[in-house]
Amino acid sequence: MDDLDIKLLVDLLRDRIHPDSSLGQHFLLDENVINRAIEIASNNHPIDSSSHVLEIGPGPGSLTLSLLRKNAKVTAIEIDPEAISHLNRVFKDQKDNLFLIEGDVLTTNWPNDITHIVSNIPYQISSPIIDQIQRYNNFNPLLGISILVQDEFAERMSMTSGYSSRGPLGHALWLDFDVELDMKVSPHSFSPSPRVNSRLVKLKPTIREEKNNLDHRLFTMVITHCFANRRRKLRTLLSNPPRRLSRISGWHRDRWNSAIKSISSEILELRPENLSSLQWSNLISHISIQEFESRT
Repeated sequence: MDDLDIKLLVDLLRDRIHPDSSLGQHFLLDENVINRAIEIASNNHPIDSSSHVLEIGPGPGSLTLSLLRKNAKVTAIEIDPEAISHLNRVFKDQKDNLFLIEGDVLTTNWPNDITHIVSNIPYQISSPIIDQIQRYNNFNPLLGISILVQDEFAERMSMTSGYSSRGPLGHALWLDFDVELDMKVSPHSFSPSPRVNSRLVKLKPTIREEKNNLDHRLFTMVITHCFANRRRKLRTLLSNPPRRLSRISGWHRDRWNSAIKSISSEILELRPENLSSLQWSNLISHISIQEFESRT
């Protein structure tokens, strides 16, 4: 690998393909961004020969190269067969450390011993990928995660730009991660350049006691229901149950109406964006517990 560098990898792939924007093919060229992505994923648990790193959409292998130079085992999931062929060629001497999977990351089974995730993820499927990372972490706790996403999406993940950035995405992530925004990345750091700025984000797995008594599915459903009309007050929003509520075992309209009666008028006068993640957690736990107690 000593004869490889990031620009060469990108040029070699671009000689063979025309980047497909529908696949999010904006290839990272900036070595500083790549080094920082690995650094923030390694803050608490260094990436080394004992690590198994998942990379989503490796493309030309810019990030892959740096991960392999850390002596890490890397599993890379890539949907483009030409990119897979390219990666097999340029990393032909790394078959003991690099495992390539051709397929859709949203439908492909991930190895069950991943320790870190470091990826420049396709912007158009950022939400479902984040959801999949969260589900994976619940069953296979991760040591470090850094992802490169669209800047606006990063703000919604972290909810650090005021009430307007609060929403279902950030509240759902709060259950399992501390979200930390890192360096901004300009379009010129990619080939071809996207039309938007990007941002490195660190997801630090965390354990929240509030999650112990929380129905995760109900939490997500209620918040999504309320933020669909974020300018209305909770009194109006909660007067009707979320769609598909009955798909959660034990829940139906009568139970919902009974539970909502236990919420204080002070809370009901608020709008969805006024509540922090902790307040949402307490509210939805309260709904479940009050209803349970009223039936026993």
